[in-house]
Amino acid sequence: MLFRSETDTEVIVQLVDYFVVNQNMTTKNAFLKVLDLISVDSSYAFVLVDRTTPDVLYVAKYKSPLLIGLGDGFNLVASDAIAMVKRTNNFMEIQDREMVIVTPTDVQVTDFAGNIQKPVTFKLDIDPTASDLGAYPFFMLKEMDEQPAVMHKIAQTYFVQDGELILDAKFLETMKQADKIYLVGAGTSYHAGLVGAKMFEQLTGIQAEAYIASEFAYDQPIMVKKPFFIFLTQSGETADSREVLVNVKKQGWPSLTITNVAKSTLSREADFTMLLHAGPEIAVASTKAYTAQIAVQAVLAKGLGEYLNNANAQNFDLRQQLGLVAVGMQTIIDSKEQISELANKYLVNSKNAFYIGRGTDWTVALEAALKLKEISYVQAEGFASGELKHGTIALIEDNTPVIGIITQQRTAALTRSNLHEVLARGASVITIALSSLAVPEDTFVLPDVDALLTPLLSVVPAQLLAYYTSLGKGLDVDKPRNLAKSVTVQ
Repeated sequence: MLFRSETDTEVIVQLVDYFVVNQNMTTKNAFLKVLDLISVDSSYAFVLVDRTTPDVLYVAKYKSPLLIGLGDGFNLVASDAIAMVKRTNNFMEIQDREMVIVTPTDVQVTDFAGNIQKPVTFKLDIDPTASDLGAYPFFMLKEMDEQPAVMHKIAQTYFVQDGELILDAKFLETMKQADKIYLVGAGTSYHAGLVGAKMFEQLTGIQAEAYIASEFAYDQPIMVKKPFFIFLTQSGETADSREVLVNVKKQGWPSLTITNVAKSTLSREADFTMLLHAGPEIAVASTKAYTAQIAVQAVLAKGLGEYLNNANAQNFDLRQQLGLVAVGMQTIIDSKEQISELANKYLVNSKNAFYIGRGTDWTVALEAALKLKEISYVQAEGFASGELKHGTIALIEDNTPVIGIITQQRTAALTRSNLHEVLARGASVITIALSSLAVPEDTFVLPDVDALLTPLLSVVPAQLLAYYTSLGKGLDVDKPRNLAKSVTVQ
């Protein structure tokens, strides 16, 4: 038989067909045969349907997320519980190298040798109406508007009335032993980790560094003796991050997942979990999950710092600051009309754009550029502003949009100097500046909050700029081309 295919998935189907037709195997046995042939280094998630029995699904996974949704007279299969929450809140885990047969009324689980396995089931208490659009035209707009409420929710969840933090003493004690904190994420979650690393170092005194999951998985750096891993993931199903977690578990290192979805794969498999409490996030471009990840990292950094008697943590009134952040976010959200005008004036008809900043502002510039490029298809890049003169300034020409983020006192003057350099070369400059650092010429002024938490505010106008640019170009804001909400393949 000659295989003709451009994808590995189609080869799998043809292999199953080959064993059924040429070796008279049942679909089940042919599927098991193919699974046995697949390399142990492969990752996959399969749902196979035989057209002769369309109400039977053959399901298997390895290193990739897959989940069974249990209904009344029906069953579902998806990579993410949120995708099924409107139909059911009862779920069944699928373990690596299990084969599951799903019918409308039954679920059978076996290992590859045919031995019956006892399934693990769980229930998620998620309000299905939370994933409704309501009066909003797009989920992204709704989710940006929900960010102040998410800040309040995080404060209410992790603090008691007297301001004391509620954190698991067991994992604080485990983290206390760490020589270094490794923050692992992909895309937006990686950017949140860059912000979190600065928080952990300042509030705990423990070295912290953020890593791109897909790089760390296959290019692990020299490790300290006592590492502690924090996995940042909106869905809890990110394949690249899970690959790192699998390796971390093999080496016996402790881990914590910070995620928006309880009982997700990374939540179940890590030693500890902290939830974002952001509610379902439907739009592909993450907004409230990003700010929630930063806020929850701040909670953890303060809690661990207090546990270590760190003076910076003890003097940091995070609960009050999260309240100020929520008010500041609402002020920005109420300025949508101004941001819409900026997007239509500078970005809608532009082919490229640059975000610049230094230190924490640079980490936000990376996320701001990602938001713009993923939903508006404008070629956008975030740069450390001091690097402009080392090459990037060659790309500046008349009317090139350059957005400068200025929230850190130590580097404000330096970033302004860099903005003058691009202005002199014809760029169109937008500034996002903290009130205490603002000058009359600034485009958008942010309310003052603690320097550690300014990313929670400076990213919001960037999110809205991306939204209104996409809207102005007539694109589907929630479902940008070539992208998926949960990245479940490596």
